[in-house]
Amino acid sequence: MTVQAEPLTVDAAFARAASAALVESEVGTVGLEAEAHLVALDSVSDTLPWSRVEPSVSAVRVTVRSSAVTIEPGGQVELSGRPAPHIATAVTELRADVNRARLTLAEFGLGLVYTGSNLLRPSRRINPRPRYEAMEQHFLATGRGAPGAVMMNSTAAVQVNLQAGPADQWTARIAQAHRLGPTLVAISACSRWLSGRDTGWKSARQRAWGALDMCEVPVDDDPAAAWARYALRAPVMFVEGARMDAVPVRKPISFEQWASGDALLGRRTPSAADLDVHLTTLFPPVRLRGYLELRYLDMTPDRWWPAVAAMASILMDDPVAADLAADAAEPAARLWTQAARDGLGHPVLAESARRCVRIAADRAPAALAGEVADLAALVEAGSCPGDLVAQRVAEIGPHAAVQELAHA
Repeated sequence: MTVQAEPLTVDAAFARAASAALVESEVGTVGLEAEAHLVALDSVSDTLPWSRVEPSVSAVRVTVRSSAVTIEPGGQVELSGRPAPHIATAVTELRADVNRARLTLAEFGLGLVYTGSNLLRPSRRINPRPRYEAMEQHFLATGRGAPGAVMMNSTAAVQVNLQAGPADQWTARIAQAHRLGPTLVAISACSRWLSGRDTGWKSARQRAWGALDMCEVPVDDDPAAAWARYALRAPVMFVEGARMDAVPVRKPISFEQWASGDALLGRRTPSAADLDVHLTTLFPPVRLRGYLELRYLDMTPDRWWPAVAAMASILMDDPVAADLAADAAEPAARLWTQAARDGLGHPVLAESARRCVRIAADRAPAALAGEVADLAALVEAGSCPGDLVAQRVAEIGPHAAVQELAHA
């Protein structure tokens, strides 16, 4: 057993990262996480002070029943639902907590906007947590300040967490999660507007993540080892101190360099605790946490995110749907940039999306069949949820559109 405070060698770090990557399990359990932008209902374009955010979200923690509640760097509120036996239960429980959160925040004069990007506010950090301040300084010092600020402060996602499955299925399931990525990015794209301007990209959120070089982890016959190699080669963002502070690392230094002694951070070598923290700062499209985190879906308005989440779950966990979707999505499997920029305007992505939504609609559980069918009809017509938001912005302007979303 590794002692958390003992110095960690490269070999020990590799073994620890690999063992944490995947846990053998039965496919079926689903966890959902939903992020939203917190706004003042009477002034949706204003940056909220921390003194107003923290007590209101503390009240939400008391009100919700099945979700953990956290505050992201830019004040986004994240509800992380508990694992559920299937997607229908996961959606039902998370949607109920979303509604409870809305009602509680309204008592504080606050609302939630469920879109992939903050349409109005500048990308400014308001959460004073030392970890976030250090990450901000790391991005600035390594030449990635602008996309880092957008990623941290102005984006929101619906995250779908799925079981790793039996060990002999790990490689195939991870490959499927990556294969579906560009198609699901195009379908969920809902972040064209950012900080008061039209970016021209369907998913400015995905564009920001791409600019940070958060690339997919290579998939091979030993996916846990591939993950460990990726983790050790990734740059360390900050080092935690004894007083729970966080010291930013201001140049690219990989965890492997730190563990090997080629570089010293915080005037010491790393421990197991340092590796555990480092693993939480890795943000590839599919992250391995013992289970699979699908991190590439834009948050969409309430009408659409349950169907988006259900589609991802169905195309991964339903064996019939997964087989059909693998064939449908393969031609678009490498089109990450095109998915973020063009979305369903790209012909290959549009065809993949149409095929995938039909598959999901045919295999959807009864409780979600209507919502998945609505999403399928939208995609068949050549649109995604973000297109509807952009259309509304064109009709009434971004400020009025955000007010509308916040009061939904």
